[in-house]
Amino acid sequence: MTGNHKDTSITRRRALVVTGGTVAAGGLAVAGYQSAFADTTTDTGTTADATATGSECMTLMSSVTEGPYYLDGALVRKDITEGKSGVPLTLRLTVVDATDGCTPVKGAAVEIWHCDAWGYYSGYTTANPGGSAPAESEDGSTANDGTYLRGYQIANANGVVKFETIFPGWYTPRTCHIHVKVHTGGEKEDGTYEGGKVNYTGQLFFDDTIAEEIFTLEPYSKHSGSYTTLDNDMVYDGGGASSGLLTLKAVHKTDPSKGYKGFLTLGIDPDAENTGAGSGGGGGTPPSDAPTGTPPSDAPTDSATTSS
Repeated sequence: MTGNHKDTSITRRRALVVTGGTVAAGGLAVAGYQSAFADTTTDTGTTADATATGSECMTLMSSVTEGPYYLDGALVRKDITEGKSGVPLTLRLTVVDATDGCTPVKGAAVEIWHCDAWGYYSGYTTANPGGSAPAESEDGSTANDGTYLRGYQIANANGVVKFETIFPGWYTPRTCHIHVKVHTGGEKEDGTYEGGKVNYTGQLFFDDTIAEEIFTLEPYSKHSGSYTTLDNDMVYDGGGASSGLLTLKAVHKTDPSKGYKGFLTLGIDPDAENTGAGSGGGGGTPPSDAPTGTPPSDAPTDSATTSS
């Protein structure tokens, strides 16, 4: 698979993330933060050097676009798969206050959403993912077309949330990715998260070698076409973990179908607000060949954004 969709006209923004173990020594004073990442020292993915010195635990980076497939009203839940098939992915994210020595942000609501193995998003199941793929309805799952692969989790005292999901597929012209927002100040209500504000909007990325190996497996292999690599993606800026590249740990070293565990720390400013919507999201305007589609009738009723 090769990437051939590079668009240098779109402004690139660095995502606000670093991995555990790459933070400067001054940011490791909080015992809870250290213990939260005790199981991330061995990995099969990519890590980055520390981005901060002295008393700062990391450098704050700008949010990136929320993309064209955001929907309000995602459910608060750990398992977001709803029966969607794919390589299992356990995602462990830690939210810290980058303006206060990387102290954990207890109670932060982390929201993620991503496409299925063939590149389809819930709420937009008729959108063409590019290349050649079966219709989303052919996957045989009982997933709700308006809610699958979307959800919130509330951070514990160590700022940690965990999600059970599947490795995302891809769609033209983007590389494999997961969208993420961090909310504070709201509360769980009627099964979702209401109120407060969005402090950070970002995207999480995957090592090309691992992604391309997974895309040779079922059901991913039924989606053929030109996969966009990290170097050619319009959002990822090549900064490694500080730009959203996950640290990945294989569940079984010789069998990628058994799944992966993904780790990353999200350093936020709890006083800041950035929804990632519109032209201010950092991703520019949608490319002309971006997938299009409309939510099904049973999708959440709030309108989705149209930024790329």
